[in-house]
Amino acid sequence: MKIACLLGSPRKGSCSSAIAGQLVHAAVGLGATAETFTLNDLSYRGCQGCYACKKSLDHCILNDDLTGVLEAVQEADILVMASPVYYGDITAQMKGFFDRTFSYLKPDYLTNASPSRLAPGKKMVMIQTQGHPDEKSFADIFSRYRMFLDWTGYTDCRLIRACGLSPDSSPETLAPYLDQAKLLANELLNP
Repeated sequence: MKIACLLGSPRKGSCSSAIAGQLVHAAVGLGATAETFTLNDLSYRGCQGCYACKKSLDHCILNDDLTGVLEAVQEADILVMASPVYYGDITAQMKGFFDRTFSYLKPDYLTNASPSRLAPGKKMVMIQTQGHPDEKSFADIFSRYRMFLDWTGYTDCRLIRACGLSPDSSPETLAPYLDQAKLLANELLNP
């Protein structure tokens, strides 16, 4: 199984990146291959709304650092997306990627029963970390993006959500989420 892991935090060594790293490490230990992309290290533009991917191409017309990421995600069996919550949503880095996945949809995606250009049966994990300790805060983020994931053909979407974390979180505070990531890797690779 191939994994594409996208790290949306602008901070090196972030909590969301640590959890994603644990999931990927565990999956590789079970035989998967993985490629990890730190979005903040890349230079790319957001979707231009040009509709070239619907009119004349089957991929995004932009040719920048995100081009290889979009190709890796398209080839992967499992997508891991890790982002802290910034101002009530995923980071701008992750949102820029998400917008560019519009190119994964066929021209008639609104009426087509199979709107995705991606192979069926892909799995996805969203890792969402937040400083706010209240689990009710920002609980809607995964469900909002889930609609787009369903459109692009992800049939098994999972969430690891960690509330009350900060850059100074202790290893003990992070440990339950790292354990959850290991367990989820096993579930995904050994259904």
